[in-house]
Parts: sequence; structure tokens; C-alpha cells
Amino acid sequence: MTSPRAIHLAAGEGSRLRPITNDRPKPLVELGGQSLLERNVETLNDAGVTDQIVVTGYCSDQIEEFGYDTVNNPVYDETDMVYSLFCAEDQFPEDRDLVISYGDIIYEQSLVNSLLDCDAPLCIIVDREWRNLWESRFDDPLEDAETLKVDSSGKIREIGQEPDSFDDIEGQYVGLLKIRSDYIDKFAEMYYRLSEPNEGETRSGVEMTHFVQRLIDDGWDVQAVSVYAGWLEIDTTDDIEMYHERYQNGTLSEFVRIEE
Repeated sequence: MTSPRAIHLAAGEGSRLRPITNDRPKPLVELGGQSLLERNVETLNDAGVTDQIVVTGYCSDQIEEFGYDTVNNPVYDETDMVYSLFCAEDQFPEDRDLVISYGDIIYEQSLVNSLLDCDAPLCIIVDREWRNLWESRFDDPLEDAETLKVDSSGKIREIGQEPDSFDDIEGQYVGLLKIRSDYIDKFAEMYYRLSEPNEGETRSGVEMTHFVQRLIDDGWDVQAVSVYAGWLEIDTTDDIEMYHERYQNGTLSEFVRIEE
């Protein structure tokens, strides 16, 4: 099987990580002496996904200095993840799968391996042990969680809504997904149908989980690839302070194992 192409969505400003992101893009925030983006590039390389593109935005020059293949989202501060993804549409492969990786996460290689093993039209990494991580990050884990419900065959039937209780969350969306090669054009067609701008407006796209829900409603087989920890989301200064402390005292491995 031909190795997929990966696109890193690394355009974000990371306003909730200020002042750390005053002088750097969010994906270049460091944990354990290495930036999030560098770790993810290496992790994908180690899993055999060596063809990688990075979508830049805020402080794009700093990412370009690493020598990665890049595409720029010039309106990163007005748009969302899906818009950033489609800034790289010309780089979507025609005969290979497409892996999409968020720029504010890190993950172990085992998650990538599991994703690559999935053969559904759309495969999404889902953390079944999400509450352990969320309870360490939030006083009320429901305040920043989204619904995710999976049927008996492993297909996601609901994602991205505001939960009423923990019963609405059977796992948490990680931000790592894969589109099968023969569905990439269909994925793009749906995007353009949903994000058609009104007269006088520019296309801003839709949120990723809401987009995925529309695909589900349209009959797509969206498969949950279940994992049990092995990743982190870095969204606030509280997050990074807690992760740094756990890295120093050796307890970060409760969530993810990272190499120095």
C-alpha cells in the first residue's frame, strides 16, 4: 500500500496560550524540549508517513524556517481548521489516503498505526479514556467536551454537539483523522456545498466536527478508531504548565509517552 500524505493544520494563533504565543505560533510551543509540530512530524515519519505538508498562518516564517513543505492560510485569524485544510487542496493526493493532524496536539506512534490500519472512508481517532485527561485540565470536564456517540459496529453517529451529561460522550475526538483516497473528492464536494458564501462574503468554512456530522448525516461510514490515552491537547497556559510539571516529575506518561 502506498504511504498516505499528511497535512498538519498549524495556522493557529493560540490566543489562550498567551503570553507564550506572543512571539511564536501555537504549534511551536514546546513540551519536553521540542515543539508540538516537530514531535508530530517525527511521529508520522516513524510510522512511515514521510510525505507531509504544513499549513501555516500566524508567524508563518518561523515554521518555514524548519524547511517543511508549507502552504499559507493568509486569513488564519478569520477562519477555522477546515478552511486551513482546503488552503492545501492542491496538495490533496489523487491515489493515496490523506491524514490530517491538528497542530495543537501530540500523540504516540501507536495512534498513527491504528489510524493507518482503518480502511473506512473516514477514520477518526477517538479517546475512550478522555475523562482522565479532561479531569486533570478542567474543574468541570463537561465545559470543554463535545458529544461523541458510536454504534455497535464502531461507526460514529453523533459528534461535536454540546453534551448534557457524560452519557453523551463515549469518547473524545482527538484531532487526528484519515480520508480514504477514493473519498477525497467527495469530501471536497461536500465542503464546497456547505461553505458556499453569501453574496459579498468570503468563504470561511465550517467547524471540523460539524462538517463530520454533516458527512454522517449524508450517509458516510465514519469509523471511530478507539484508543485509550496516548495523546495530549495543548490549548491554554494552564495546560502547558500542568504538562511541564508532570513531565518533570515523571507522571506525564499517564497521558502520553514522549521522547526527549
